[in-house]
Amino acid sequence: MKRITFTRKIMIEMTRKRRFTHKSQGFGGGGSRGIRMKKRDFTLFLLASALLGITQSIDTSFFNNFLNDSFRLTVSERTILEIPREFPGFAVVFVSTLLLFLGDVRVAVVANALAAFGMMGMGFLAADFNGMVLWLLIFSMGQHLYMPISNSIAMNLSDQANMGKRLGQINGANTFVFLLANLTFALIFKNIKVNYQMIFLIGAITFLLAGCLLILMVPNKPKKAKGYKLILKKEYTLFYVLNILYGARKQIFLTFAPWVLIKIFNQGVSTFATLGFIIAAASIFFKPFVGYLIDKLGERFVLAGEAIILIFVCLGYAFSKEFFEGIGRGELAIIFIFACYIMDQMLMASTMARATYLRRIAVAPEDVSPSLSMGTTLDHALAMFIPWLGGLLWAAWGYEYVFIAGAFIAALNLIAASRIKIPQSVTVMQSDS
Repeated sequence: MKRITFTRKIMIEMTRKRRFTHKSQGFGGGGSRGIRMKKRDFTLFLLASALLGITQSIDTSFFNNFLNDSFRLTVSERTILEIPREFPGFAVVFVSTLLLFLGDVRVAVVANALAAFGMMGMGFLAADFNGMVLWLLIFSMGQHLYMPISNSIAMNLSDQANMGKRLGQINGANTFVFLLANLTFALIFKNIKVNYQMIFLIGAITFLLAGCLLILMVPNKPKKAKGYKLILKKEYTLFYVLNILYGARKQIFLTFAPWVLIKIFNQGVSTFATLGFIIAAASIFFKPFVGYLIDKLGERFVLAGEAIILIFVCLGYAFSKEFFEGIGRGELAIIFIFACYIMDQMLMASTMARATYLRRIAVAPEDVSPSLSMGTTLDHALAMFIPWLGGLLWAAWGYEYVFIAGAFIAALNLIAASRIKIPQSVTVMQSDS
């Protein structure tokens, strides 16, 4: 008991000295000038994140049609393409480690440049399918490199007490522009044939504009690295587990939820466009609300709540058709599935809680960015193979069993989330803020 008390006192003292201040991360230092620079950098980062909503709209709205129109891929070929597309997510921890000397902001600039280069290549330089895969790898590396770094930058621009709020604001702005871009593209191309070269050019320019905004930010100054090393620490084991489970859950939604709507309920493109609009519109408010819940009720509440809801969502996917047809109200099944699809997508916002949880338990400030990248790698290590495994399960026993497996994963996620404990030292620090 004495040893535990002594260790806790040391942790509190070390954290008070550390405090994860903006100064320690190199964003403008302290004092009134530091506060002004911090606000300026947050505004620049918010604008850059909002701009990237346009590129996300292009990716989600046009990429699959581009593959179909340009290469006539079969369903099996499209599924296999997920391996090279998701491989950069697995490799991101190694690439980000090599770029560690640049600091988060400059790595984010490099990520946007890679994404722009890859998108231009797909639009103008991909002469055949193999060439397209090469440019897709470059584009995807830029995307996946930016994912963990963006969370790290956002949290560096926040105080301990409002990290969730800041992440919610940034994600809300991104979703708002994503929604506007979707509406704009829908109106423009309603009666006009899509020119993929023009679309990818717009996307590439937008990536570069976002990179220019990031260049204007004060670059953080990382400590000089003692060689290149990966960070894999026992203290972050639960964070790693949460990311692995998220990777499995995410891929089930991305791959199989749409196929249930298409194959089982015979829904077309217009349905997905409508659902996408509803999800984006609701997420403008839902993501900041999740950020608020993180700050007020904590990561355990948010992630456990996500897991509980997801269990029922997966069971809804699996059994709603049989249930409603059994009571003679088969027409209600599709409405229930729509609700599951919308809730499934909106629950992705809880990924903010995994990032803030890591930030709160981090042993040292410089652990945050590489550990977020490690989380992305572990997420994608499993995600690359979930479509293949789920496809085998669907073919052997039916789609219901894919979502029964999803409910089991959600239950494991609930168990993991219930084990979240924020160190007392962080609680003390927040109350002092």
